[in-house]
Amino acid sequence: MSSPHPFDLKERSIWVFGGAGYLGAAVVAQLAEMQARVLCVDLAERAAEMIRNAGLEAQVSAASLNAADIAAVEEFVKEQIAAHGVPHGLVVMTYASTAKRFDDLTAEDFDMANHGNLTATFALARAAGQRMAERGRGSMVLFSSMYGSVSPDPAVYAAPMNPNPIEYGVGKAGIQQMARYLAVHWGRQGVRCNSLSPGPFPNPTIQFQQPEFVESLAQKVPLGRVGQANEIAGAVTFLLSDASSFITGQNLAVDGGWTAW
Repeated sequence: MSSPHPFDLKERSIWVFGGAGYLGAAVVAQLAEMQARVLCVDLAERAAEMIRNAGLEAQVSAASLNAADIAAVEEFVKEQIAAHGVPHGLVVMTYASTAKRFDDLTAEDFDMANHGNLTATFALARAAGQRMAERGRGSMVLFSSMYGSVSPDPAVYAAPMNPNPIEYGVGKAGIQQMARYLAVHWGRQGVRCNSLSPGPFPNPTIQFQQPEFVESLAQKVPLGRVGQANEIAGAVTFLLSDASSFITGQNLAVDGGWTAW
């Protein structure tokens, strides 16, 4: 589906997995404002609750799914496509982490997080991407992180905060490589795949409860502040739209310059 305006997403079908969280809700709201047909997927009833609270029922549908359940993911994709067709866009924002300190992390914990980060994203992207490739079009945005490119500075994480956990960063680094691989694998079939790496985007609770930590984050950013959720939403919209039609296999850092120094 071509558009006379490169940023036009009107009537395009876009699935957002992990769409009920702090950043996800902003992405879903932005896509709805762009008149896309959005499917917001999250754990339990989180998606339905977010949509209801945001007043987005007219433009956004809700679904419940545990993305770490691979069989359920594959069945979900099959059922959704049978009922509503192949999506034009896929956004994968789900992740898994233990939040444990390095010395407390077990091998089983590490495997669990890798499954929730890498294996789950792989299964979802492949199931949807194969059908996009059959249709000859599609754009996928996989969520990495600044910590998929650099390590956390322990000095920023004074007690009671814990340094960003190793399994999170390892998984997010893998997401960047996955996006590059999928971009090459499906490029000739018209499917684009990019990753997006948010920088410091502490949620409102952290901003309220840990202002000193948030200020420490801000001091590490060349722009001198932490990010706001809508600043992620704009980047996702760009990567899904025809404005980025010749961009694939890239990692877009939306980090205020965090990884620039």
